[in-house]
Amino acid sequence: MNEQLRQLGEQYWDYTLERQPTQALMLGDHRYDDRFEDMSRQAEDAVIGRLREFAAEAETIDPAGLTPDERISRDVLIFEAGTSADMQETRQAELAVNHTIGLQTTLPVIVPMLPLTEPEHALAMPAKFTAMARSIRQSAVRFQEGVANGRLPIRYHADKTVEQIDEYLASPAEEDPYLGLRTPEAFSEADAADWRAEIADVIASEIRPAWEEFRRVVAEEVAPAARSSDQPGVCFLADGEELYRRAIRRHTSIDLSAEEIHEIGLSQIAKLDDEYRTLGGEVLGTTDLTEIYNTLRNDPALRFEDGPSIVTASEMAMAKAKAAMGDWFGRLPQADCVVQETPHGPTAYYFPPATDGSRPGTFFINTADPTRWHRFEIESMAYHEGIPGHHLQLAISGELEDVPEFRKHARVTAYAEGWGLYTERLADEMGLYSGAMERIGMLSADSMRAGRLVVDTGLHAMGWTRQQAIDYFADNSPMSMTSIEGEVDRYIGMPGQALAYMVGRLEITKYRDHAHAELGDRFDIKGFHDTVLGSGLVPLPTLERMVDEWVRAS
Repeated sequence: MNEQLRQLGEQYWDYTLERQPTQALMLGDHRYDDRFEDMSRQAEDAVIGRLREFAAEAETIDPAGLTPDERISRDVLIFEAGTSADMQETRQAELAVNHTIGLQTTLPVIVPMLPLTEPEHALAMPAKFTAMARSIRQSAVRFQEGVANGRLPIRYHADKTVEQIDEYLASPAEEDPYLGLRTPEAFSEADAADWRAEIADVIASEIRPAWEEFRRVVAEEVAPAARSSDQPGVCFLADGEELYRRAIRRHTSIDLSAEEIHEIGLSQIAKLDDEYRTLGGEVLGTTDLTEIYNTLRNDPALRFEDGPSIVTASEMAMAKAKAAMGDWFGRLPQADCVVQETPHGPTAYYFPPATDGSRPGTFFINTADPTRWHRFEIESMAYHEGIPGHHLQLAISGELEDVPEFRKHARVTAYAEGWGLYTERLADEMGLYSGAMERIGMLSADSMRAGRLVVDTGLHAMGWTRQQAIDYFADNSPMSMTSIEGEVDRYIGMPGQALAYMVGRLEITKYRDHAHAELGDRFDIKGFHDTVLGSGLVPLPTLERMVDEWVRAS
């Protein structure tokens, strides 16, 4: 065992948890329960410096003297620390005003999930909420820095963010989402009442005033100076080209130019045409793409009407996947996966289970507007976010016993989201889709992820307007207009992140095809999947090497 690498990995993970105390709490580590993330420029500078040190020390370790697993650890540490520092140096906190992914949408989702299993965990929450209020104010200060530096969001996002905060501030205090904290079972009724009263006081005296200041800054300082929707991409910033280059590297983990990615997206969109025509003819009685898209987008009979029905459909899909996963995977997660509806955050997302077993993996689905969901979309979404997608990937990663802790919780977007998208097609191989209409949902999901390669690069490298991006999706997918607008606004606020899905899926599929070609009849799908999932989240070049090593050993 390389002692230098072992110690470095431990130091890196301890530092990660200390600077991200809410992540630590979500993982069941209660050392920092009374803290919240420091959003200041000073803290960001310190983090960048420390991450650079971790990456530099890892690079001094000669990979030739490491075991295969130690090489993976070295790769992940260098990638994680180095690209995280790269991204923080782009100072995106200065323009992070976005109604789809902003702090005002994420915090109400996180608070009810905090694993407060013991009284001492709950008793730390007033201090944590006070620190949270400080972070909200710090975020507003970062926006002011952005105004001073000419680095601004678009006006549309600023206005929508103000609307969201106004809605929150106008809500009854007794229904405040920050009151949704879990109550430890050991609390007596009186203790619980006193604790909740204290939390309510902190919300009234700290949280809500912080949001009032946040709102004032966005409405009075950011919005009047903001960019128009005709200039939404980072290419309109002075440092936009470098920012986007770093974002591509961080989110894909491979070296591709914006132009190359754009062309890959166009090619993938074209390849979907024949599949749509085949299934469209079977289900809709037409092979005309425009007619197929319009019917799927506009037929009210294909839409959900209420949130519980969406949850039920998701749970039914997950049940089928649970029953079948043993035939396709040797390693299975111990933690369960549940479905939960929410009115906040992205359209759908997954939270991994707590390592202490206090919380299962959770597939959240946003049902604030149930009619935005098409019935044919739900199965592919459930397979992506739940089983065999992110739950198998992230729950298994967290349960690994023979890898360093930092690898269990690494954030390699192309691996994470590439696997999620890969499993939507894998679900088809597994026979999980209920019928041809649900398989059209798989194609719709592919259209979105392929379109992301075109639209994200169009926005951030080629100067597309917000409306151009919306029009491209409308012309090349059956997505609803509500979903299209939400997706485009998300890409504007998270440059490069949307590239991870299809780039990652194509790479994983390429590795599988290569392994199958090399092994022929000896190819074992369980062995391939266990190889992909058995070492935590890794950069794609590392995953390719792992698969090659598995092939040589098979």
